[in-house]
Parts: sequence; structure tokens; C-alpha cells
Amino acid sequence: MKKLVSPLMLFLTLFLAMYSTNTYAQQEQKNNQPENTVAVEEVNVEESGSQEPVEAVAVEGGKEPSFTQKVKRRFIEGGVFFMIWVLACLILGIATAIERIIYLSLSNVNTKKVLQQVEEALNTEGVDGAKEVCRNTRGPVGAIFYDGLVRSDEGIEQVEKAVIAGGSVQMGLMEKGVSWISLFIALAPMLGFLGTVLGMIGAFDSIAEAGGIEASAMAGDIKMALITTVAGLIVAIILQVFYNIVVAKIDNLVNQMEDASNAFVKIVQNKIGSAV
Repeated sequence: MKKLVSPLMLFLTLFLAMYSTNTYAQQEQKNNQPENTVAVEEVNVEESGSQEPVEAVAVEGGKEPSFTQKVKRRFIEGGVFFMIWVLACLILGIATAIERIIYLSLSNVNTKKVLQQVEEALNTEGVDGAKEVCRNTRGPVGAIFYDGLVRSDEGIEQVEKAVIAGGSVQMGLMEKGVSWISLFIALAPMLGFLGTVLGMIGAFDSIAEAGGIEASAMAGDIKMALITTVAGLIVAIILQVFYNIVVAKIDNLVNQMEDASNAFVKIVQNKIGSAV
């Protein structure tokens, strides 16, 4: 069930993003009609030689757009086809990073307290009591300790091997999904650069059709090229920050695992090594 929730949430987010973008585009088309009428009126006023009405119309009709409106407008100007994929990289990358951050945060435990509980359980209840403590301990440390206790009756060397093997398994679980974040970091700028190249190709096509260099013919394609590049770089920067947070948490947990594993092997060797 948990595996189905994340894909459904991501699909719903992408659907809402596409829907809101299309809705905003339709609203922009409707709003452009009265703006064109106002522009025609301004031109007529300029032709009549009166400057004061022009300033009045500009002040009354001109409204500073909000930050959200500016972002949506740039999104549409950059080309919905490319921008939606850049947005998908951002959403999927952040979702994966947040899932990893939550998982790693929940995996972090007080290793000293766990070692103390395991040692007390070995002294009072034996190996079975220590196993129960490990079962009730969340995170990779408890799992590694449990793997070592399972092989405790085979000698201290087997305990060490079990701890090492368990540590490798837990490392793989902690690093799960990190490669996807790296992929999105690399993919977002590539999509932006691809949009840039296609935008410049469109600009040169406009020059060829016009038979000369006209700024108005090239402006739209060049703007799309620059916006896609900026969007891809912004997404890569944001995801890089999340990636570094995830990697830092993994490194912290690995250090805790190594220190706790060494202490655990010594405890097992002192308590049951001689009996084995």
C-alpha cells in the first residue's frame, strides 16, 4: 500500500500542475483582449497630441503582477512542453529527497542507550532478551545487532561476519533512491539546454523566413531558450541542496553504525565469547 501512495501523489501533483498551467494560459488569453483595447486607446490619444490621458490610463490599467503570476507567465513563455518536464524533475526529485530525509531521520537512534540496553539484556535475560531489545529498536543499528546475535552461538568470528554483512544491507537501504536524485540533478539542466538549442534554431528559422534580422521575430524564440536554461539550472541547484542533506545524513548514520558495531562485538565477546 505504501508503495502505491507515493506514485499516486506524484501523478496527482503533475496533473494539477498541468491543469493550473492550462487554466492560467486561457485566462491570459482572455485578459489580453482588454489590454489590446487599452493599447489602441493609448495610441489614439498619442495621435491626438494629448499626453496626460496616456499616463492616466497606464496608471489605472497597469497592475503589478504577483510573484506567482510572474512564475506562471515565465513557465508558459518557456514552452509548456519542456517546462513541464523540468517541473517533473523538480517534483520527483524533492519528493524522493523528502522521503529519504524522513526515513533517515527516523532511523537515527541513541546508539549508546541501545548498547546499554543490549548489554543489560545479555546479563539478565541472555541472548533471547537482547534479541527482543533489537527487535524493538528502529533503524539500521538494531537490525545489525540482531543479525549478530542470531549467529552468537557460532562463535565471535561469525558474529563479526554477520555484523559486516548486515551493515552492507543497511547501507543499501539507506542509499535507496539517492541515485534518482542525482539523475534529476543532471537531467534538469540538460532539458533546459535542449530547450535553449531548439529556441535558437527557431530564432534562426524566423530570421530565414523574414529575410533579415528583426528583433520582434527573434525575441519570442530567444526568450524561450533563456527561460528553459534558467529553469533547468534553478531546479538543479535546489535538488543539489537536498542531495547534500541526504548524503550528510547517510554519512552520519554510517559513522554511528561503525562505532556501535565495534562496541557491540566487544560486548558479545566479553559476555558470551568465552562460553562459545
